[in-house]
Amino acid sequence: MRKRLMWTLALGAVAAIAFASVSVAKPVVVSLGNLVLKFDSSISPKKLPKKKLAPITFKLSANISTKDGKHPPAAKTFSGDVDKNGALDTKGLPVCKAGQLEARPTAQAKAACKKSLIGQGSATAEVEFAEQAPFTAKGPLLVFNGGTRGGKTLILVHVYANVPAPTAFITKVFVKKEHKGKFGLHLESKIPVVAGGAGSLTNFQIKNKKIFTYKGKKKSYFLAKCPTGSLFGQGEVTFSNGDKLKGSVVVPCTPKG
Repeated sequence: MRKRLMWTLALGAVAAIAFASVSVAKPVVVSLGNLVLKFDSSISPKKLPKKKLAPITFKLSANISTKDGKHPPAAKTFSGDVDKNGALDTKGLPVCKAGQLEARPTAQAKAACKKSLIGQGSATAEVEFAEQAPFTAKGPLLVFNGGTRGGKTLILVHVYANVPAPTAFITKVFVKKEHKGKFGLHLESKIPVVAGGAGSLTNFQIKNKKIFTYKGKKKSYFLAKCPTGSLFGQGEVTFSNGDKLKGSVVVPCTPKG
């Protein structure tokens, strides 16, 4: 359950960034067999420059369920691609190290890496052990800048939850520039198997915004532009039962300038 919550936050952080450059007019639903993934996203401002990257704030929520209401299988990996007109800018932003977050409750983790905080939210997991009724655990979600090195940007995700004792968990998400057609950023996260897959993500919600000052200039961690009127995103989650859920969006945006 502890690592499952860590996975929950990792997936939440990755998915939020993967779809940062798009906003869907209504929730998107993707299903395969008995599995159903529903996500909803919004960004502001909705009008973006054609040629110059501009700061954005975005919200994302997601829900994983089954058609028959049974406990969903555990996820194993997540990968995603972001529109080439979306970007992350980490230069000049303070870096948080995993050691600064270990064994710290939410308030202390936030205080330890306050200047590196780039997002907040919550995540919920369902746990089902043999011959026991399922139960849920919910914890606050914090996302921190882990810095950029060797062409990869590290994102650290922290959760503090009662499972059943109060415990802090940290996981890592890697983002790298990778130009493939209409996409420009690629994201990867490994999801640990916990208690034979007894714990599974059911819901997360996150809001990401980070404006900071570097050398006297205001900068934004999250950026996007809109040269054509459309932005793209895609993602894939693999599960312990062999299923793969793939989702993609093609969303209009409003070019300006």
